[in-house]
Amino acid sequence: MQRLDQSFYRNGPNHRAGADVGFTDIVKLFGFRGIRIGRWVTAEEQQRAANLFFDALCDLQQLLQVPEQVLSLNQTLTLTFGIGGRPGVCAHYQPRGRILALAKNAGAGSLAHEWFHAFDHYIASKVFPGAGNQHFASRCFLHLQRINPHPLNQLLLEGFKTLLLSPDGSQASAWFLHCAMLDRQRQQLYLSQPEELCARAFEAMLQAQPLKNHFLVSGTRQSNLAKAGAYPDAALLQQLSAHWLQYFAALGQALTAQP
Repeated sequence: MQRLDQSFYRNGPNHRAGADVGFTDIVKLFGFRGIRIGRWVTAEEQQRAANLFFDALCDLQQLLQVPEQVLSLNQTLTLTFGIGGRPGVCAHYQPRGRILALAKNAGAGSLAHEWFHAFDHYIASKVFPGAGNQHFASRCFLHLQRINPHPLNQLLLEGFKTLLLSPDGSQASAWFLHCAMLDRQRQQLYLSQPEELCARAFEAMLQAQPLKNHFLVSGTRQSNLAKAGAYPDAALLQQLSAHWLQYFAALGQALTAQP
């Protein structure tokens, strides 16, 4: 976990031209439903956080090649910073209310992971007609729910298959089984949950790209979890990228082409 007052490596373009931005600028540009700031966040912390959030979201947009509305999930996603934290948790996504929350002093590097949780939740009902308000697409995929036929949906689901199932689709993937073993060692059920597997794979896929932003994503290579094999290896990430980077690029093209 990284604190807000640390410096974060990034090599992307200068989105702000050296100027400060505010959270209101972020809400306006990306169309978030809103943003709430904790009462104990100082003005200096808020300013630094706004700049970091802005750069990270712009970098995420560039990595995925999508318009701004995708990051706010069509204006349904709310951000919170330094509010409603959970003990020992640096960031979390709350399906009820569609809230992506980052802790003030320990949420850095978790934005990509939590954004994918939000996306996984949002897209479930678009891909699976039977999905409920609390369902995630990654989990629906394993339960063989009826699918809305669409080329974009197929690309997304091919990514789920690559991560979660064996090549012939008849059993769990080797990585899924490995993470289940890690869970047994830790006497928990967490790392092998489909939504957690896919969020970790998504952030690892982004960290493997040439554009780097350690406020957006970090820890998928040198952390203890990474050394334990909780993130996909390079070969699996290459397969995943062929599906998911193509999926988001195609989604961006489709949305941009709309009148």
